[in-house]
Amino acid sequence: METFTAAAHHDVLLLLVQIAVLLLTARGLGEVAQRLNQPSVVGEILAGILLGPSLLSSLFPALGSWIMPQTPVQGYLLEVVSLLGVMFLLLITGLETDLALIRRQARTAVGASLGGILVPFISGFVLGYYLPDVLLVRTEQRLIFALFLATAMSISAIPVIAKVLIDMKLMRRDVGQTILAAGMVDDAMGWILLSIVAGLAAGAQVSVESVLWAVAKVALFIAFSFTFGRWLVKRSLDFVQDEVRSRDRLLTLVIVLTFVWGSITQALNLEAVLGAFFMGILFGQMPRLPNDVVHKLESMTMGIFAPIFFAVAGLKVHVLNLFTPQLMAIALLVILVATFGKFVGAYVGVRFMGRRDPWTALSLGAGMNARGAMEIIVATIGLQLGILSQEMFSIIVLMAMVTSLMAPPILRWTLSRITPEPQELERLRQEELFKDSVVAQIHRVLVPVRRRDEPDAMYHIKTYLLDKLNRHAPLSVTLFNVCDRHEHALSMAFLDQLAKELKAKEVTKKVVEARAPVQAILDEALKDYHLIVLGATEEADRQGALFHPIIDEMVRLAPCPTLVVKGGNKASHWLPKRLMVPTNGSVASQHAAEIAYLLADEPSHEVLLLSVMQRPSPENLLEAALLEREREVRRQILDELVARAVARGVRARSLIETGAEVETVIVDVARREGVDLILLGTDVRPGSDRLFLGPRVERILNSAPCPVVVFNAS
Repeated sequence: METFTAAAHHDVLLLLVQIAVLLLTARGLGEVAQRLNQPSVVGEILAGILLGPSLLSSLFPALGSWIMPQTPVQGYLLEVVSLLGVMFLLLITGLETDLALIRRQARTAVGASLGGILVPFISGFVLGYYLPDVLLVRTEQRLIFALFLATAMSISAIPVIAKVLIDMKLMRRDVGQTILAAGMVDDAMGWILLSIVAGLAAGAQVSVESVLWAVAKVALFIAFSFTFGRWLVKRSLDFVQDEVRSRDRLLTLVIVLTFVWGSITQALNLEAVLGAFFMGILFGQMPRLPNDVVHKLESMTMGIFAPIFFAVAGLKVHVLNLFTPQLMAIALLVILVATFGKFVGAYVGVRFMGRRDPWTALSLGAGMNARGAMEIIVATIGLQLGILSQEMFSIIVLMAMVTSLMAPPILRWTLSRITPEPQELERLRQEELFKDSVVAQIHRVLVPVRRRDEPDAMYHIKTYLLDKLNRHAPLSVTLFNVCDRHEHALSMAFLDQLAKELKAKEVTKKVVEARAPVQAILDEALKDYHLIVLGATEEADRQGALFHPIIDEMVRLAPCPTLVVKGGNKASHWLPKRLMVPTNGSVASQHAAEIAYLLADEPSHEVLLLSVMQRPSPENLLEAALLEREREVRRQILDELVARAVARGVRARSLIETGAEVETVIVDVARREGVDLILLGTDVRPGSDRLFLGPRVERILNSAPCPVVVFNAS
């Protein structure tokens, strides 16, 4: 057994220089591309082409010796960094993949994929059969060469497609998700074809059994991912969030499982990027995954590893080798046939199977025409197996780069002629509206419950609120009960009953035996929860508490936002149709309004936005003079809130009232208007050892004629 040794000192030095130069140049040219209204991936690929043997490394060999790997070890080191880039990029792509949307677009995606494979494969095979012998390593392998070229032309590059869609802000568009879905099928079929051709080149016998096994490997991996893989991801998240306290623990978990899945697909000869993509899909289906984990992955990928990956792909292009009339003509012919095959194939499939309009069909053809790094990987395999000559390798790599550079401008041109469907426009509008909303940050909710002292109607109100939140974005809800010793079984049975009423995507039940319920709940809340939902009983004023001593303590010390429901005496069929949000323009009241908009999602519902001005004393003329100016400011605040409600499809109206005591006016308006629910936005104010939300909040809670929801985001 050989002793493990590190790379030579010079090899490591060269790697550090390469990463610095490639990253700086790629980001710089990516910035230039964006300023020219092109995706940054265009500049990142060009960075590698300009630095590589196509230009600078050939013109200045001394410079090239520092940029281009000179030994196999140096090449391996740079390839490892490049591999990290493509795997992280596919992970991000998987996280952004909307399976529900893809299912709705399945017919179009399958049509584009089938056409995008069959036509390029046939045209590539015919071209490969008639190319000059000079491009073949061995003339007796003409059939294998033609099959390999056909396979190479059939494959699309999900990494390049994904980066183009991200750069052009098309990832959430229907056409973007459809292109991605079609690219997934394309790549899966392409790797199956590649494994068959590679087996032929290696002298293996290709039989029906071997072809079926190649197809079965992909199918089994997908089934394995969506069964055991989904279970593993959920259980791993449970364990890491509950038991591990290290910083960035979830980021580590995502990356570890990504490389585990990549190693599985690599072992199956399906390429590691496929495993990374599916792991991204699995984590994307977990509502409990915090947004900051995704943001960190995106920053790391888009800011560091992806630009290096695309620059390394550009380094492999050697345009100077093709500067002969014959090779340039062949290169042009290969590019034309490859582009023709993808466009025609995707167009026919989308038009006749997907039954979509011509511009949508052309858009899918443009997106799937990008070959990029996948084509380079395929070409590299062909070079290693002795199927491709160096000249043919350069031609295929050039074709991959040209088709990738063609994709953005053609996509931009075709998409400008597509009229989005109303359903898509509404979905995109809602996503944009909620993008920076406090509600958009809520994915994992903790619901502490008691087996005693809490009316049944309180459970109904909390369940109603959670159901509305879940409609906006899938929730992971944890029902949590603190019990005495020997009551574990009773408590779990109680939670089982409550769980039946919840419609959240994921419901977890936890029972903890502890004598200090507040500390037990706060310890649980530290495990990456985004919201705590609490129910206040009618015993609120004992011991000077605002809600209840336990609830007050949790709101005061909670590490995340809290939502407290006060007033559970309504009947169990209570449904709030008229909601009221008192507002003074503060951020806290805006948060309460966002919650109200989410709850009032029926045409019969209405949100009343109330602003109360204190009546000036008759003798204070200066204050009276300022009254109109204050009224105008409040009117502008209310108009903006109403506009936000209308944009969300919520019926809302505003009201400005004047009174001596703000809280008295709020309660009076609630009675007069028949309000079913009051929503208050608050911030925890500094106090001694008790919860203090201000005297007005306390008076409203004690006098309100209906349930009150207090949302504290601080």
